[in-house]
Amino acid sequence: MLERRGPLRGLDAAFAGFAAVAILGPRQIGKTTLARQFAERHPGPVTRFDLEDARHLARLEDPLGALEPLRGLVVLDEIQRRPELFPALRVLLDRPRNPARFLILGSAGPQLLRQSSETLAGRIAFRELSGLDAEETGSEAIPNRWLRGGFPRAFLASSDRASFDWRRDFARTFLERDLPQLGARQPAPALRRFWTMTAHLHGQLWNHAEMARAFGGSAKTSRGYRDLLDAALVLRILPAWSGNLGKRQIKAPRIYLRDTGLLHYLLDVRTMTELESHPKVGASFEGFAIHELIAHLDAQPEECYFWRMHTGAEVDLLVVRGRERRAFEIKRTTAPRTTRSMHTAIEDLQLDRLDVIHGGRDTYPLRDRIRAVSIFRIREDVEV
Repeated sequence: MLERRGPLRGLDAAFAGFAAVAILGPRQIGKTTLARQFAERHPGPVTRFDLEDARHLARLEDPLGALEPLRGLVVLDEIQRRPELFPALRVLLDRPRNPARFLILGSAGPQLLRQSSETLAGRIAFRELSGLDAEETGSEAIPNRWLRGGFPRAFLASSDRASFDWRRDFARTFLERDLPQLGARQPAPALRRFWTMTAHLHGQLWNHAEMARAFGGSAKTSRGYRDLLDAALVLRILPAWSGNLGKRQIKAPRIYLRDTGLLHYLLDVRTMTELESHPKVGASFEGFAIHELIAHLDAQPEECYFWRMHTGAEVDLLVVRGRERRAFEIKRTTAPRTTRSMHTAIEDLQLDRLDVIHGGRDTYPLRDRIRAVSIFRIREDVEV
């Protein structure tokens, strides 16, 4: 069992300011394992409720009666099954000298847990749990993790074939069981077709009208399907940053499948040899590098953007924290070069530095304020 060191630090930081923390992520991403690792370090009593267990659900028929006497850490797993618990949690969190802290696990984003964001506003911290990253698996495992993705069982499978089979089974369960449990009313075959189409658009600008025409539905339907996959935390919608630069900038978002293993399953890419010769290999590497950077920087969704001018100047990932801007260009090549676009980005965005993440093994300066950073050395060479 791999220790989720980065997410554990994130939980410690979140609980320093809140008595309730929600870990959100798709099924099988490791939420229960992370909660167990966090609970093992907790010095006081720990009580766990699995809301898919009928016995635990029966204990929570009277939520206040069941939860009010508890002390220490209380874990509520698969909270999306019982969103009516949130009003009771609000009462408990408002107690003076609250004796309990609540760790809430959910297989949906805040959009699908509206009751929590409304009922517990200001009382709960949300943390998204993504797949495994370099801190947890080591940098030498990067090629394997790029191919198989970051779901622990997919990454740790005994072979590429076993990993692909696990991802196939996950996708089927996700479409046929998980999404309906989250309130999705769309038929599974239509959702699968739409999800596969988004895989072919991975790393590209999103256009509702074009997607609707390709899918054979309305722009409203296309938006609804896209937002559902985003809320279920399998799709990343990276918005365009549009600061007041007085220039024409792209405003449409880019879309990425969050997990490259699922991306490769939907593209029917089974081995590294097939991936290296696939037309989407560059976009796949870009999405993988974005995942690594976001995990390393512990960047929250509202801090992450891309930037692109109508002239073509762009950066693939822009992390904005207050007045600080961190910019990254991503190139799969092992010998990246500077471009006019990079110099334009430095000037227009007023950057102290731009890092070019590449597929080689070394980190070195390219030009003034531009560095080439190895995908294998993000942990060592990109400052947090």
